[in-house]
Formats: sequence, C-alpha cells, structure tokens
Amino acid sequence: MNFILIAVIVLGAIALIAAIVLFAASKKFAVYEDPRIAQVGELLPGANCGGCGFPGCSGMADALVKGADAGSLDGLMCPVGGAETMGKVADLLGMAIANSEPMVAVVRCNGTCEHRAKIAEYSGLRTCAAMHACGAGETACGFGCLGCGDCVAACQFGAISLNPETGIPEVDDEKCTSCGACVKACPRNIIELRKKGPKNRRVFVSCVNKDKGPVAMKACAVSCIGCGKCEKECNFGAITVENNLAYIDHTKCRLCRKCVTVCPKHAIVDVNFPTPAPAPKPKEPKKEEEAKA
Repeated sequence: MNFILIAVIVLGAIALIAAIVLFAASKKFAVYEDPRIAQVGELLPGANCGGCGFPGCSGMADALVKGADAGSLDGLMCPVGGAETMGKVADLLGMAIANSEPMVAVVRCNGTCEHRAKIAEYSGLRTCAAMHACGAGETACGFGCLGCGDCVAACQFGAISLNPETGIPEVDDEKCTSCGACVKACPRNIIELRKKGPKNRRVFVSCVNKDKGPVAMKACAVSCIGCGKCEKECNFGAITVENNLAYIDHTKCRLCRKCVTVCPKHAIVDVNFPTPAPAPKPKEPKKEEEAKA
C-alpha cells in the first residue's frame, strides 16, 4: 500500500513540475499575433490564389497590417476582392489606399489551327508543361500556345476556356480577377496581365515568337516578324522591338490603333473596339445628257 501511495505522490509531483515548466515556457516563448490580422482576413475573399504575391489570404492580411503600421498600403492589392474589398480593409486599418487600374489576363498568341499547320503528333501526358518539356509541340512554332489547357485548369474562377475551333484559350473579361494563376501555369509565358483599359479596350501584340522574320513566317501566318513598322508609327513611345519581337507597353499606349493598321502580318490586335462604319459610296455625277433632258 505504501508503494502505491509513494508512486502516486511521485507521479503527481512530476506532473506538477512539468505543468509549471510548460506554463513558464508558454509565457516565455509566446508569439503575439495582432488581432487585426484575423479581422482583415475575414474581409479578404479567402480564395488563396496567390495573385497578391503572398502565400494565401492570411499572408496578405499580415502584410496589410504591417503596411498600415509602416504608414502605407502602396503596392498591396487583392486582385480577387478588387477595389471594394481593399476599401473595406483600408477603412478597418484607418488608412487611405490608392486606386489601381483593373487588370485582365491576355493570351498573346493568335496561332490558331488556321494559321499554324500541324507538323507532328504528340503522344503523351496531355498537359502544356509535359508537351513543352518534350520540345516544340505539334506545330513548327516553339513559342506559341500548346492548347492543352493548363491555364484553364489553374483558373479557380472559370474565366478561361479553350476554343474548340481555334485551339486557343479565351479569357472572359467579366469573370477574370487578374489573380495571375494562369500566367504562372503557362510554360511559354504567353499569358500576361494587362490593363483592362477604358471600356475594356486593349491593343497588344498577339505573338511571342522571337525567331527571325523568315523563320517566324514559316511557323505561323500571323507571327510578328520584328519589322519595326509599328514602333516607328507610335508617337507615344509605347512600342519597342527586341529579339525580333514587338511589345506594346500598356502603361504608355493611348489606344490610337495606328500600329494595328501598319502591321503587315496582322500580329497586333485590338479588342472591344467598335467596328468602323463602312465608308459611304461616292455619288455618281449626273451625265450631261440626263441633265439636259
């Protein structure tokens, strides 16, 4: 009986000492978490898409609180929640936030089945990443869209779909949140985020082929050949030609569309612009004989 009592007392003493040590350790090494982080996290959409550049909405919430403590929220933007969510966050943190222009994903490839001939048959894992790792793909263009839909699978908002006729992904402007998941998923860097523009109007080079003109033309009928005509035509310095490829800076472009007109390969596209009305037919002058009659 004494042995049992002694064992109980010893175990009780050990438990008490362990509890005291654990309590002291919890106080000594306690990590303080600002309660505002949880409050900001509740305002964020919870998509955890990573479009903000942080590991999920919790990382974004932490960055917003730290930014508020530093006195500025510049450069911090939730692409999914948009201006409305960021306004609520700014009100909670007692900060002002600059308005940022809405962005949208753009597919910079117009190499449809009609423009790019199929020269090979791929047999393997049907993903863009796998096909890209094997080489140029099924066409002669080693830069263009592979059409396997990795971007479609990456989009959590159903904003991208593959056009079955062209084989090129298309972006729904209304559904796109500019999270950037499709940009990361594309192994050929064809998709980029650009300004939506006024009335969703945009002008961009729908090609990423960096081959020299003759090689690019053989691969795709509408590839950029780096001729530089668009660069010379632009009065705003928005177009540069580098590595045989033209690029339009959407922060400088004034949407005048002069570059669209001069491009000999129709590699520059304009989106959501109204179709120009046909020019009126000139009136035929009345013949003198009819006038006399």
